[in-house]
Amino acid sequence: MELSSDLINLMIRFGFNLTIAFIIIKLIYQRNRPNNLDFVFTYFMFNSLIFFFAFLLSSITINMGFAFGLFAVFAILRYRTDPIPIKEMTYLFIVITIGVINALSGAEVSYAALLFTNITLVILTYFLERYWQKNLLLRMNIEYEKIENIKPENREILMADLKERTGLNIQSFEFRRMNFLRDTARIRIYYKE
Repeated sequence: MELSSDLINLMIRFGFNLTIAFIIIKLIYQRNRPNNLDFVFTYFMFNSLIFFFAFLLSSITINMGFAFGLFAVFAILRYRTDPIPIKEMTYLFIVITIGVINALSGAEVSYAALLFTNITLVILTYFLERYWQKNLLLRMNIEYEKIENIKPENREILMADLKERTGLNIQSFEFRRMNFLRDTARIRIYYKE
């Protein structure tokens, strides 16, 4: 059986697409979140589904509205499913974008431009995940019951108590809500890992 040039093109493009997706999903994303295996499965499947969907429909006359329409569909899905953390949603859009770019880049786009685009996305994702993220503070909301420590003059006592109880390297905090009937306060803490 002889392989047609269209099938060979599909296989090469899918292999390239899967390689880029593997680098982003397994080597960048999962390295920092080893317990999120459900998202890894989802990212690979979304990337592959979008790639095949876009590639097979690329022969039909469509415009750029098609690609943006895909994003709109998945944005709507965001509000119809369980909440997904913003970072995981960003990775979902990354793998969708890679699938669309690699599937729809036809003869008008050079292989050098396609390679440059994919490598740039990989490098940017890696850089932001590894270096820029380290300088950002993480945040967490907690319920605090020692209401006497919320007074401005007890700020240092409150900070020391929060650090001791959580074991976190807390840099700052802010009050979100006070409940004087229950003598509790909701405090948002900002900390470094």
